[in-house]
Amino acid sequence: MDSSLGALLRRLRHAARMTIEELSHASGVSVRAIGNLERGKSLGPQRTTVIALADALRLTGVHRDELLRAARAGRRRSPAPAPDLLAMPRGVADFTGRGREKDQLASLMDTAPGEPAPTVVISGQPGAGKTSLAVHAVSGLAHRFPDGHFFVDLRGLDTRPLDPGVVLERLIRTLVPAYGRLPLDLGDRAALYRSVAAAHRIAVVLDNAADEAQIRPLLPSTGGVLTVITSRRLLTGLEGVVRLPLSPLPDAEARDLLERLITGLPAAGRTTREVARLAHLCGNLPLALRIVGNRLAGRPDWSPDRLAARLEDEERRLDALTAGDLTITAAFELSYTQLSGAARRLFRRLSLMPGPDCGTQLASVLGGLPDAETDDALDELVELGLVQSGFTARYRLHDLIRDFARRRLEREETEAERAAVEARAVDWLLDTAIAAGRRFEPDYCEAFPEHRADHVRLDTSEAAQQWLMTEADSWLAALELATATGRWQRVVDMAEAMHWFSDRWIHWGYWPRVFTLSSTAAAELADHAAAATHLNYLSWAYEKCLDDIEGAIGCARRAHTEAVRAGDLRQQAWADSYLAVALLRADDAQGSLTLASRAVRGFHSVQDRVGLLSHALPALGKALERTGKPDEALRAYKYRLALASDSAVSTSPVIAGMARVSAARDIGLLHIAQGKWREAVDTLEPAVTWEPASNIPQWQAEMYAALGRVRRQLGQTEGALADVSRAIAVYQQIGDDNAMEAIQALRNGLEGGDAETAEARVTPVT
Repeated sequence: MDSSLGALLRRLRHAARMTIEELSHASGVSVRAIGNLERGKSLGPQRTTVIALADALRLTGVHRDELLRAARAGRRRSPAPAPDLLAMPRGVADFTGRGREKDQLASLMDTAPGEPAPTVVISGQPGAGKTSLAVHAVSGLAHRFPDGHFFVDLRGLDTRPLDPGVVLERLIRTLVPAYGRLPLDLGDRAALYRSVAAAHRIAVVLDNAADEAQIRPLLPSTGGVLTVITSRRLLTGLEGVVRLPLSPLPDAEARDLLERLITGLPAAGRTTREVARLAHLCGNLPLALRIVGNRLAGRPDWSPDRLAARLEDEERRLDALTAGDLTITAAFELSYTQLSGAARRLFRRLSLMPGPDCGTQLASVLGGLPDAETDDALDELVELGLVQSGFTARYRLHDLIRDFARRRLEREETEAERAAVEARAVDWLLDTAIAAGRRFEPDYCEAFPEHRADHVRLDTSEAAQQWLMTEADSWLAALELATATGRWQRVVDMAEAMHWFSDRWIHWGYWPRVFTLSSTAAAELADHAAAATHLNYLSWAYEKCLDDIEGAIGCARRAHTEAVRAGDLRQQAWADSYLAVALLRADDAQGSLTLASRAVRGFHSVQDRVGLLSHALPALGKALERTGKPDEALRAYKYRLALASDSAVSTSPVIAGMARVSAARDIGLLHIAQGKWREAVDTLEPAVTWEPASNIPQWQAEMYAALGRVRRQLGQTEGALADVSRAIAVYQQIGDDNAMEAIQALRNGLEGGDAETAEARVTPVT
């Protein structure tokens, strides 16, 4: 028997001996909607619709549960494997008014080549419809942007607005998915975006901007790029922009919007005066009008006057921060009273989510509900417009609605209850992040119970990485909350779990913050060993993420001081090694050599093969090269290779394998620098096929490119062409266009018999 929702509804209707028209009359659901359900065109009706049908069919017991279960299955959302962070949110089909502003936006499309790219700032009070106008206008002009239109929530009202460097990374990688490593410097990254964007016709909505400093790096210079910015602030410091300040809708447009929202309801009581009265009580703000319109549409037995009377009852209103917020919070109150008990509780507690949005798993933790009931409650909230939902199973509260939810929470739940819910959410985020982060540790073992997480599957490193990246705003906010409440050991444990994962996501931008929090927490615990460890991590973050060499040097020196206090020889060696790397970046090669040598001795003394193989020995080799001691550098590299290849040495196979490939690469490149072509081939030829090399494409491509140059020097043109072609294929795979262009010049020269000229144009491998 067909158990689909459509077939089930048809069977139940036939059993009740009702026509579609009769069921429509009894339930209030339109004939067309019922027909679409039965034909399978609509698979996930809202819960209130299904309940109305069940009531009209007089279903009870098993039959009622069966219908509700079939509808729930159709509504269930499955998170996309890789959420599109720049997807345009769904617009509203009944958008009304703002004709002048839309015309002004459309007129900006006639920018001539070479002229400044058009930029628009839409400003206005909360609820004025800034985002709706931007999305509606840009979506309506989509045909003018063949390369796409994108949306970014800049989170300008959060305590931690979105970093412009992160926005630039998302935009660049959306336009050029295969692009290689991006510049760390914000100015360089902004220049790269301007260059990339100039070759495209796109529209970008930058929603909820914090200030001018956040926006300036995100503005293109010339080309067919429309940038639409929304903000509560006027952003008067921005020059050369078109300004569209939004006020509440004019009376006529407010009435029109409300009329469109309640189209199809009984005409009785819907006079122009009554609709105008209700619109006035909403302050003509689109957000308030939409919530009230949805409420009337859900209660066709109510007249606008009846609803207006409830709005005018001051005892039923929430106190507002300002008079301008009074009417919109009254509209929120009306929607809130229509929610089921479970949906009310979830709505209140969503105000406690640490980040800007959440998935169904965190919603379930906050609400204390099973997954199925969480889905139903979220459906209610989305239906009434109290929660915004995109296409990637993420849920967000508008700023004002979140404030309203928080006020309801304070009124209806005790301080102890609120604290318990927040602690549960923070603990879940931290526990899950720790479990996900530990998957990247070299000695990871699935048998460890502390690696398991509730509500989310972390079966693979790919799943763990996706969760960490998708929920980064939330777990970082949870880390901040743990810091604010003095949960120092939790902060240290969380950051420790991120240590190995941070190497995979260097360009996130917030690792300096993570390790600042953890090093501070360690200091609060008076744990000198932990303080040394996390100051060492912070030194890495300053050098790799911020390109702040002075900061890296300072952190490494502080780490060494803490390690001495703790009597921790291992962390002293790590501090020496991090300081050696930073000093080399600061052009202090002799100082780097001194510290790297001391780090090697220190790691030997505590038998720390990981630190020796992964950090100190390569730092020593580079310092020896820079101080004009290539023979000693070669001995350091060969010692590292031998140590990594010795199966008797107790260390992680992952670390040993990576060190083996890295050491062979360094040896081969040093031979090339000395003109020892045969030795370079003998070293690089086997190393390029070792398994770890294939797992790190950048290393593999560098070695193939180096082999190609060496074989050219040896007159082995055919072999050189083969190796160079392999290098190009790998560079294409990882999107390193600069390296690919350089090596392509060598291949062209080899094919044309002019390899010497081509070689002169190729940047040497370092």
